[in-house]
Amino acid sequence: MALISVSGPDKSGVAVLRLQRPQKRNALSIALRDEMSDALESLGVDDDLRVVVITGGDEVFSAGFDLEEFAVADLAEELWASSDRWHRDLLTFPLPTVAAVGGAALGGGFDLAVMCDVRLASETARFAHPEHRFSQVVYGPLHDLVGGAWARDLALTGRTLDAPDALTLGLVSRVVAAGDLLDEAMAVAREIALAPRDVLTQMKAKILRRASITPGATLDL
Repeated sequence: MALISVSGPDKSGVAVLRLQRPQKRNALSIALRDEMSDALESLGVDDDLRVVVITGGDEVFSAGFDLEEFAVADLAEELWASSDRWHRDLLTFPLPTVAAVGGAALGGGFDLAVMCDVRLASETARFAHPEHRFSQVVYGPLHDLVGGAWARDLALTGRTLDAPDALTLGLVSRVVAAGDLLDEAMAVAREIALAPRDVLTQMKAKILRRASITPGATLDL
């Protein structure tokens, strides 16, 4: 069974990539990350594409990396290679990405939302880095969005942000009712997609240059 689904691009140039591992709270396993990377690499060269909307379930966006895999010594090399590729593909995707975050976005799920260009949250959304107690936290992309003071606080304390707090900090651009989340995200994506593809690729390149984030090893970010 596929761990993600991809629909589109539709006639407006918008594709939807949905995490679909509900029994594991959309945990980002090696297999799921690799499917996402494959999909993003294919979408990035699709001439019909303008924007990708990334979403999860109504109750959980993603609970983060699949921690069970960290306990398997034989998976260590594969795990980090998959992680490095996944972060690189998301951070350098050549066209705009919109995250539609419903429910929990924790750890790597928080990172996934942060690595998108625009974020909308449902009223049930919450963001946190609980892994701060045992591992480094991906810091650079978060710093680019909310500034050093709040990025340090969130990375070092693991505190939970609810949707209103995320809106206040500028982490998300709007908060909507849970039942309206995907429709609102699609509306934003279609507004973005009104621009020609070459304009969007040029804008995305400008965004990446200004962010000055060089994808490399996951824990160097």
